[in-house]
Amino acid sequence: MEINQKQRKYLKRLGHHLSPVVMVADKGLTDNVMAAIDEGLNSHELIKVKIRQQRDARIELFQQVIEQTGAIMVATIGMIILLYRPTKANKVELPGFKLK
Repeated sequence: MEINQKQRKYLKRLGHHLSPVVMVADKGLTDNVMAAIDEGLNSHELIKVKIRQQRDARIELFQQVIEQTGAIMVATIGMIILLYRPTKANKVELPGFKLK
């Protein structure tokens, strides 16, 4: 699934005031952490995740989260990644986007 620039800006604006739902620390992406991320995406569709690792490891973990959850990376700001994954409830309506 892809989003265009207008939709990305819209999601960034919505996510600006959000606090991280999940924090990934020294142990990395455990099953419990991935379950929490998945639950957050199912509940809210748009979440922030904070990954406290060195830069190279952090980028790798960002990619793992995206691959395992099927979410879209909206933005990264330092240690924080903003993720979006639509659900059937369609809580976050994107301009020009229809869920099939």
